[in-house]
Amino acid sequence: MTSQLDSAAVLDQMGPIDYFVVGFENDQLRGEAFPLLIDLVDRGIVRILDLAFIRKEEDGRMTILSQVDLERMQALDAALFDGAASGVLRQEDLEEAAVALDPGTSAGVLVYENVWAAPFVAAIRRAGGYVAATGHVPVSELVAALDALEAEEAAG
Repeated sequence: MTSQLDSAAVLDQMGPIDYFVVGFENDQLRGEAFPLLIDLVDRGIVRILDLAFIRKEEDGRMTILSQVDLERMQALDAALFDGAASGVLRQEDLEEAAVALDPGTSAGVLVYENVWAAPFVAAIRRAGGYVAATGHVPVSELVAALDALEAEEAAG
């Protein structure tokens, strides 16, 4: 049995944990990106903690897609991700993710560890530091900022 001290030591060695929700039109969930995700896992860049698939019905209800649903949609060999359930992702999280979806669409909800960052973050912790905040910059915002900078330079 793992003690709380042992759990804390393991957590101190982990990289930052992130999540994202990727939406699809129901008939467009084909699984083409999954080999790339598997490659990231195989290369030790990320570790999947939780992976779930949901559908937002036309009436707004959220349903969790089963392995049978995914195989019927020919989305992926769901067995590849069997066991990707740490328990971090709860029903309430899936319901919150569904809020971002349009009715009649599906999504993959992924919680993952950034394994590549674990040694860096562990060194920060050993030095008495901590990760105070993390964030995400959408590519569209980056492009807009670069365009604005370019326009300023051209005008100046």
